[in-house]
Amino acid sequence: MSVKALPRVCIIGAGCSGFTTAKRLKDQGIAYDCFEMSDDIGGNWYYRNPNGLSACYDSLHIDTSKWRLAFEDFPVPADWPDFPHHSQIFQYFKDYVAHFGLRETITFNTAVTRAARTSDGLWDITLSTGETRQYDALVVGNGHHWDERVPEYPGTFDGPAFHSHRYRGPFDPVDMRGKNVVVVGMGNSAMDIASELSQRSMARNLWVSTRRGVWVLPKYVGGKPSDKAALPPFIPRPIALALSRMIVGRAIGRMEDYGLPKPDHKILEAHPSVSGEFLTRAGCGDVKMKPAIAALEGKQVRFTDGSVEDVDAIVYATGYKISFPFFDDPAILPDAEHRFPLFKRMMKPGIPNLFFMGLAQPLPTLVNFAEQQSKLVAAYLSGAYHLPAPSEMEVVMARDEAYYLGPFYKSARHTIQVDFSHYVRDLIKELKRGAVRSRSAGQALPVPARAGESRHAA
Repeated sequence: MSVKALPRVCIIGAGCSGFTTAKRLKDQGIAYDCFEMSDDIGGNWYYRNPNGLSACYDSLHIDTSKWRLAFEDFPVPADWPDFPHHSQIFQYFKDYVAHFGLRETITFNTAVTRAARTSDGLWDITLSTGETRQYDALVVGNGHHWDERVPEYPGTFDGPAFHSHRYRGPFDPVDMRGKNVVVVGMGNSAMDIASELSQRSMARNLWVSTRRGVWVLPKYVGGKPSDKAALPPFIPRPIALALSRMIVGRAIGRMEDYGLPKPDHKILEAHPSVSGEFLTRAGCGDVKMKPAIAALEGKQVRFTDGSVEDVDAIVYATGYKISFPFFDDPAILPDAEHRFPLFKRMMKPGIPNLFFMGLAQPLPTLVNFAEQQSKLVAAYLSGAYHLPAPSEMEVVMARDEAYYLGPFYKSARHTIQVDFSHYVRDLIKELKRGAVRSRSAGQALPVPARAGESRHAA
């Protein structure tokens, strides 16, 4: 009996999105090449990654509990703390890759410099070695926490000013002990960095500058990791939000009572800022709050309330841009408002052989998000799943964006939000619908094997 020739796939990146997708393709006998620009797997969780794209700092612990970040077919170590250190996450990734025999399928120290779709729909992939290879399908897993977004202000600042992506600790990239430091932003990185630097043995003064107030959510509620108590996805969204707001609100009280500005939105109308320490540091007076920066004036910083402070260093914890440096086709790039709608946060209608993995801000975790997405990718490339028509995909995308983005205020920070549990539940339903479409089409391959020499499933 003959076997179907399966498509050849290129995977860009060997972070958690890339290597979990590789594992799923390997399970299905789908041939792939995974290219990683660094010398090891791990991406953002590889501390001091020589590719310069890791945002890990020395003291970083993940804000997701171990119960929610575990891969479904590879449990986390039983002796882990509730919130593991970045070194533990990195080792867990390496153990996963070793356990499933993926390392030998990854080409290290090799970047994809250009990815272009040919006139007949294949992908020409140019590597940093100068070589160009052709593939039937492309998986993009280059991450979205590396291209720094830095605000612009009138004037100039004479001291060191850098994005939190470059922060490694109180002494790196500059020694901030005994200095006056401004941290700009109120996201998770800002919380961690401000909490660390505001200790009296570190910075002389630590100000956090923010354009608006935020709700700082606790890591623990009732003695348990807060994300472990997440409500089940079958509860209607309005009821789940109301219950969550009531529980969290009772646990943390008013932000003004800690000396923080009053938020202009409800709890969970913004991507959560989670910290077990920040509110205490603010309540102790170690963290001092400032409004937005109005101007940079040499060694001083002027704020929008008219106050001026002598400042030695500025840390911009101001987020990231979604970037694909290997693409030059504007049709597969985010728009000016940072929006990038995708079918199931993976595919562009009309481009049936391109997949964006892990390109989301899922609550509570991104670590195992692409692992779930890879189920659809592998089923699709093996012919067991078929997509709906492009017009239907557009309708689903609009509905999903309304559901996931609806509760959040409009911001570049909130263009790729996803509720993890609801997403996975919906993905399972979509896989079943796609299986019915596949059977109706005789399980034909949506992406046929055409690139180079065809490889066959075992």
